[in-house]
Amino acid sequence: MTYLRGHWQLLALVALVFALWSTPVMVPLKILVVMLHELSHAIMALVTGGEIVSLSVNANQGGEVWTRGGNRFLTLTAGYLGSLLIGLGLLIAALRTHLDRVLMAGFGIALLVVTALYVRDLFAFGFGAGTGAIMLAVARFGSIQVNDLILRVIALTSIVYVPYDIFSDTIARSALRSDARMLAEEFGGATMMWGGLWLVISLWVIWVAVRRGLGADSNIHFGSGDTH
Repeated sequence: MTYLRGHWQLLALVALVFALWSTPVMVPLKILVVMLHELSHAIMALVTGGEIVSLSVNANQGGEVWTRGGNRFLTLTAGYLGSLLIGLGLLIAALRTHLDRVLMAGFGIALLVVTALYVRDLFAFGFGAGTGAIMLAVARFGSIQVNDLILRVIALTSIVYVPYDIFSDTIARSALRSDARMLAEEFGGATMMWGGLWLVISLWVIWVAVRRGLGADSNIHFGSGDTH
């Protein structure tokens, strides 16, 4: 009961995300998570000595990133696991710090920079620029509590999306042209093997992060000077 009292808002948000998962309400959040997925590929390519050619997302919640050079194995692996780490990082930062406006502004600026440098098609450009601008506006005019709540929703959507998408794209529909399929074609093994490995790792990382990162109380206290 103590755990429920300390984290009932977070549990309610998770339940809400699941309840609305297949509704139009979640589409913008899913597209944002797809952008984080593609951005994770891009970051790994850069970190391992490559370069980003272009990045795109579409209205059907798909995306792609074209890179040149870098470590191909790590770049392919980084999509799901990288977006999971981004989601968990946002969640823990929102829960344990009072830097919600700074985080929101930084997120918005990062989206605007990535969009300006690497996005070429109209839908993805409009989505990236529009989402980045909205985040900057929320950071400027929204309260700390509102920024905190939005960051939590984005983070939780990313965290939920990763294992769901891994299972859907690499196990339930292993014939799809997924990251795991490309990894299997280029480095051996089976699509389901790589997908299963990523699924186990993602669930373990989520478990460890939730167990050690939530603390005793993660609730937002609206109307007070303290966010947590």
